[in-house]
Amino acid sequence: MKSKAKKENGIKSRKLSGSVGKAVAVFCIICSVVTCLINSFSMMITVKKNAISLGFMLVLTFVLYPAASRSNKDKISVLDWILAIGSISTCAFIFFSYDSLIARNLNPYTIEYIFAAILILLVLEAVRRSVGWILPSLAIVFILYAKFGRYFPGILKHKGFLWTRILTRLSLADTGIWGTSLTTAASYVFMFIMFGCFLNNSGTAKFFNDFAISFAGRLRGGPAQVSVVSSGLMGTISGSAQANVATTGAFTIPLMKKVGYSDRFAAAVEAAASTGGILMPPVMGAASFVMASFLGIPYATVMKAGIIPALLYYFSIFFMVDLRARKMKLTGMNSSELPKLPDVFKETGHMLVPIVIVIYTLLAGYSAMLSAFCGIASTILCSALRKNTRMSFHTILETLVESAKSAITVTTACAMVGIIVAVVGMTGLGQVLALNILNLSGGRLWLALTMIMIAALILGMGLPSTACYIVTASVAAPALINMGITPLAAHFFAFYYGTMSGIVPPVALTSYTAAGLSGANPMEVAFSGFRLASAGLIIPFCFAYSPILLLQGEYTASMVISVVLSAMVGIYVLACGLEGYFKSPLPMVARIALTGFALCLIIPGTMTDLIGVGGAAATLLVATIWKKKEKKEIEHV
Repeated sequence: MKSKAKKENGIKSRKLSGSVGKAVAVFCIICSVVTCLINSFSMMITVKKNAISLGFMLVLTFVLYPAASRSNKDKISVLDWILAIGSISTCAFIFFSYDSLIARNLNPYTIEYIFAAILILLVLEAVRRSVGWILPSLAIVFILYAKFGRYFPGILKHKGFLWTRILTRLSLADTGIWGTSLTTAASYVFMFIMFGCFLNNSGTAKFFNDFAISFAGRLRGGPAQVSVVSSGLMGTISGSAQANVATTGAFTIPLMKKVGYSDRFAAAVEAAASTGGILMPPVMGAASFVMASFLGIPYATVMKAGIIPALLYYFSIFFMVDLRARKMKLTGMNSSELPKLPDVFKETGHMLVPIVIVIYTLLAGYSAMLSAFCGIASTILCSALRKNTRMSFHTILETLVESAKSAITVTTACAMVGIIVAVVGMTGLGQVLALNILNLSGGRLWLALTMIMIAALILGMGLPSTACYIVTASVAAPALINMGITPLAAHFFAFYYGTMSGIVPPVALTSYTAAGLSGANPMEVAFSGFRLASAGLIIPFCFAYSPILLLQGEYTASMVISVVLSAMVGIYVLACGLEGYFKSPLPMVARIALTGFALCLIIPGTMTDLIGVGGAAATLLVATIWKKKEKKEIEHV
């Protein structure tokens, strides 16, 4: 029986069958079990742990991802086997030689330089296959910049480094490939990916869908609001926008089409809502764990900081969907179509216990890895409480296989991004660009934030969200910190726009996944999804000016409520301007005015709030009166 190619992250991967497929499945199970054990119980040094994890991921990449679109999708080629064996050999060499290398104060032998070069080439090829060509191309540019910096113009010029120094920093020391990015991906991220897979396969996704229908189904444009709620709930455990779409979209997109939404808009709603799942605590995607490592703070601090921005993002999608439903005169779902909330909790509500355990352990100060381990163990135990959620031994094995496969793109991309981060540190590029952001903005915070937002969105067109965050934060965060922004707010600013990469055209992988489920044109879905999420683009500006939104600094409950309400009003006003609708269609002049008044609400202060709220209210009132007058004149005629 021939296998079929499976499309993951926009790139087709093999789905092997027969004895080879079984062997790969066993390898995946070993990978998941070993990674879980070394992260939970081993005292092994970080580089050695990373060597084990990266070795597993490189092998799986070359086995599951063909070299080109024309390559055989049914079997593994000889070249793939050679690269897989080379990956094991290279990572094993690093594992066994690292103690000796440290004892020599990082003075490598020739053979170690050779393996260092081979490792870089293997990672470049693995990322090209699993993620795409943009990130490896960017890494190559940075490597060449490190070597030939003396030929670059102006502020980018530096003396350049010897190849031996570059190889040591990029693939032999605990920087570069083996640095913070890979360390985070191979530990915290992998463990939470596994936790998400176990929860999903135990029926938690069904609970989220049923709960969303019973809670939001009656609202205007019911299924679209169900998509928003279910995607937000699924985001608490998935940390992946594409996985979120695949899980909830298969259910919500047909429902949206059934009540009258177009294929394009149904897919766009799901793509925009699923993208916000990366922002939703407790599992906020790989970049959030990297952020915690970069800042040297507990993950619980990042998790708490993400609560309000995530809720504000979903409010923005909710407002946009509601305005569209008003425009289309849609209603909610019939009561007969909705499951009863008590029945939903009775059948699968016990699967919320693992999520509660993870949140509690994180807030109690335990490590993220211990929290994830407790979550995995409690998921297996809780699923056994009812027959409809009980995980069989076969299902557990399938989940271990799925966990390993799901970690491939994140782990290899983080290894690649480590090269970029190392070059930025070696050459001082981050400080140079940060200084020039300050100079170009003239010290005006709003201009610096706008420049960084544009840069992050452009990077997001070709980079995964984690890579986009790391590259943006490495360059832009120092500039924002120098302008008085708190370190967490500066990094969260880059993180937030990095999450948008999944719906930023033309490379909008989340939108493409949703388009595949709805049958709509992928590019049209990408632009529609980005437009839906646009109302949420002002949220990072809000917490840059008001760190209270990230629950930072000294604050009271009344201060938090005041800032949140101001942000919500700004988001709603911007949504009206973008959608061009309030109680009736809005003229272009009103839409432009509303956009301006929404921006006033970003900056904290009584005066700006009064201008924003008063101006928006006056604009909507005048537009409504004008529309009624125009309607009467038409009826009179």
